[in-house]
Amino acid sequence: MIYIACDHGGIELKKAIVDVLKKRNIDYVDFGTDTTDSVDYPDYGIKVAESVAHDVESKGIVICKTGVGMSICANKVKGVRCALCFTAEMGKLCREHNNANVLALGAGNTDTKTALDIVDAFLTTEFAGGRHANRVGKIISYEEKNV
Repeated sequence: MIYIACDHGGIELKKAIVDVLKKRNIDYVDFGTDTTDSVDYPDYGIKVAESVAHDVESKGIVICKTGVGMSICANKVKGVRCALCFTAEMGKLCREHNNANVLALGAGNTDTKTALDIVDAFLTTEFAGGRHANRVGKIISYEEKNV
């Protein structure tokens, strides 16, 4: 399952990603927004992050103008590792090395083709484990002690 949301700055990019998810028959839940009226990104990003945290086999995608706000709020949810990516290589490595489970995108600084390439890399790359598992484990351990 893919959980996806955006604020008013990410609607067009979200629509393009949802179209790809539909074409690939990938199950998704769209938490909105669906309006260009100004909204508060945490109201949408937190829904994605909480859903991913409760559905460990899922992934999330959050979009705002820069991607920064969405990535900050998503990373406040225990169990979420949200990565803000600007290239397909980053989309691949955030999964392979960091086991990221939420992808943040900046609609104002990432064109649609690049964003779709990032999403593809994020969705098709598996966590490599090995030495990376130890590093991710340290993050999880810290999170457990400090929540």
